[in-house]
Order: sequence, then C-alpha cells, then structure tokens
Amino acid sequence: MTAPEGHSCLSFLTDYGNTDGFVAACHAQMLRYAPALRVIDITHQIPPGDIRRGATVLADTAPELPRAVHVCVVDPGVGTRRRSVAVAAGGHVLVGPDNGLLVWAAEALGGVAAVHELTNETLWRHPVSTTFHGRDVYAPVGAQIAAGTPLADVGRALAPTDLVRLPRPRREVRPGAAYGEVHAVDRFGNCQLSLSAQDLRAALAGSPQPEHLAVGLPGSAHTLPLAPTFGAVEPGAPLVLTDSAGRLSLAVNGGDAARTLDLSVGDPVDLTV
Repeated sequence: MTAPEGHSCLSFLTDYGNTDGFVAACHAQMLRYAPALRVIDITHQIPPGDIRRGATVLADTAPELPRAVHVCVVDPGVGTRRRSVAVAAGGHVLVGPDNGLLVWAAEALGGVAAVHELTNETLWRHPVSTTFHGRDVYAPVGAQIAAGTPLADVGRALAPTDLVRLPRPRREVRPGAAYGEVHAVDRFGNCQLSLSAQDLRAALAGSPQPEHLAVGLPGSAHTLPLAPTFGAVEPGAPLVLTDSAGRLSLAVNGGDAARTLDLSVGDPVDLTV
C-alpha cells in the first residue's frame, strides 16, 4: 500500500508524556485510517497545559516536514465548549483544539488558507470521552484527512479570523535597537527570543554586524558576544547567537542561560547595537 497522494506523513505533538498509554492509544487510531503513513512524534514532553510552548515547538518544527497532517494536542479545555478545528496552511493541515495552539505554525507554513470546525461526528471514535479528545477526535480525524478525506467533510467552514490566537510576543525594531522577550526556553536552558536574525539586521540598518550587543534584562544589563555558535566563547560564558529556527537566543557555552541569567518565558529582553 502506498501513502495517499498529497500527505507524506502524520506528525503528532502533545503534552501527554510517555509514562501512560495515551500516545499509544492515539497511534492506534491513526493506524486504523492511515496505515501506510509514517507517524512522526514531534514531542510528547510539552509541559502540561502549556499552550504557548506547544505552539512554539510546533511552529519551529512543522515547516521542516514534507506535506503532512499535524495532530496537535495541548488541551487544558478538553470537554468544554472550546472548538476543535482543522487548519489548512501551505499544503499542510493542522488538527487540534482552537485555543491558539495551531496558529503560529499555520503562519510559519505560509498563512491560514482554510479552517473547518470538527463537527462531523461520523469521523470520530465512539463513544467519545470528555477527557480524551486526542484519541477520540483529533487522531481519527487527522488520520482520515491524511488518508484522503476532503477537508470540507470534517465540518463547517470558519473564517480564519475566527481562530483563537495567543497574545503576540513583544517585538519592536528601531534603528540601533530591538526589543523583544524570552519566547521559549529549551531543555538546555537556551533562551530563544521573539526577535529574529532578520530583526537584528533591520536594527543595524546597513551597519556592519557588531562583535558584541548590549543586552538589557530585568534587573541587570550585560555586554555579550554576538557569535555564530556556542564554542565561539569560553566554557561557561554567555553569548547571543542565531538558533536553528532563525531566532536570536541567549545561551551559555556548556551551561544553562535561563538559570545563569535568571530568565523565564515572557521576560523582556532589549538589544542595543
């Protein structure tokens, strides 16, 4: 059996962890409807209920995949009146709760092309648990879309503007300066900023890239090297670099920048060139 035309794989992102059988139960539903498609587990280690972290990881990862259906579940509102949606973007489809989790990835894939609410219950697993829509709604619907079910068949169309959106991270660029915030902290303690390498180039306004940046943090200020990689500075030294997603990050060679610089997600970071 060959993979359905148009989608080369399913991806799967949740906050379920790997201690229980939640991930396996969802995989089982996917296999029922799309046995020919590989399932790529992006991660199941999103902190419980952390929609922003899930949205960040999804947006950084989804563009790396070939055309796929992405089943995404970070859903503290499961069983409530929050909607469930399928969002088409750049040839991909994102399936999950309408709580802001999907929008940043849709934008990273080229922008929202269509949105459908998951109202066609004939595509769901039954009986439907009020606490496990990942297994009973998102996994079977996502797999059936990947297997060739038209997006319009999953339910009524919505306007892209109807989607729930997370607050925009702080991001302002002026000549000589860029103002952002800690957008995410990875398992190594690297602090990804809401500012991109392109934002820094805009702040430079054609001037040569400096060797150091003045970095203003809550309660402290630093002058840090602007370097291409961790090993460009001494072990234990902090720096600013461009990460694999194209964002500026505060890092420590061989260390934990979040701990060293006492930073958390949402903290303001000001860069002056």
